Amino acid sequence: MLTQNIVDPQTQQELLQWYDVITKQNYFINNNDIIIQHDGLAMGAPSSGLIAEIFLQHMEHLHLAHLTHSHRIINYWRYVDDILLAFDPKGTNIQEIVYDFNAIHPKLQFTAETEKDNTQNYLDISIHRTPTGMKTSI
Repeated sequence: MLTQNIVDPQTQQELLQWYDVITKQNYFINNNDIIIQHDGLAMGAPSSGLIAEIFLQHMEHLHLAHLTHSHRIINYWRYVDDILLAFDPKGTNIQEIVYDFNAIHPKLQFTAETEKDNTQNYLDISIHRTPTGMKTSI
């Protein structure tokens, strides 16, 4: 059975106010100058990681099913801002995937690293494609 969590209007309003306060206090000091950052989240601020994660999960919720279907993506893994895709190269190519991912939102910019010698690195893992499957090493 599919359930849906519904946030009551008061909690929704409080969350939006919390977000506004945090994102408007986006300033830092450099050489005794106070600089207000008008775009993006403050580097190192405790709330920045949480807000970025919420945003990325929202974007995935809105777009990932369509992208997965249209590009024959077999698996999608994401850790923070690193993504690993397994896809059927007979149905698409990496340039088309990157183009469509970059069309999701103007502030998101994706790039691609492709495997070399049947090996792809992801985070601290080397994934080696063999004729019979995959081998991993750290």
